[in-house]
Amino acid sequence: MLKAAFPGSFDPPTFGHLNIIERAAAIFDELLVVVAENRQKKYLFSSEERIRLVTGLIQPWKNVSVALCDSLVVDFLNKRDIRLLIRGIRGTVDFSYEFELSMMNKALAGNIETIFMTTDPDYFVLRSSAIKELASFHGDVSAMVPPPVAEALRIKYAG
Repeated sequence: MLKAAFPGSFDPPTFGHLNIIERAAAIFDELLVVVAENRQKKYLFSSEERIRLVTGLIQPWKNVSVALCDSLVVDFLNKRDIRLLIRGIRGTVDFSYEFELSMMNKALAGNIETIFMTTDPDYFVLRSSAIKELASFHGDVSAMVPPPVAEALRIKYAG
């Protein structure tokens, strides 16, 4: 059985994330979407909210599940016997960052391989930070995030 993991902050989950999830779910027998809790980051949504949003969005795929990770991703994956890590790439800036991260992960856990998946061109410019900024000004984010996420953003910025 071929298992893989797709880690990220998912703050918020976007159509770009779903594009990678859908395509990876078609390739791997099992896909674990790993909602990462990075102590250095300030999140708009709590880990519980991000888990709830992602759980709702992955319902179409029976071979996809979600879990929270508050440790090193490679340690988390080793405990679950997952050897493939999927990272989404939008462009060269993403690749540079992700390549360096994959080298660090390889040094920490040589048994885990990183696979880079480019997003479909429709999702090239979807950045969570830009989506949050637009939503903070009550802009229309419906083309960038699924309806439940757009509603969650509307509620967050309603106050």
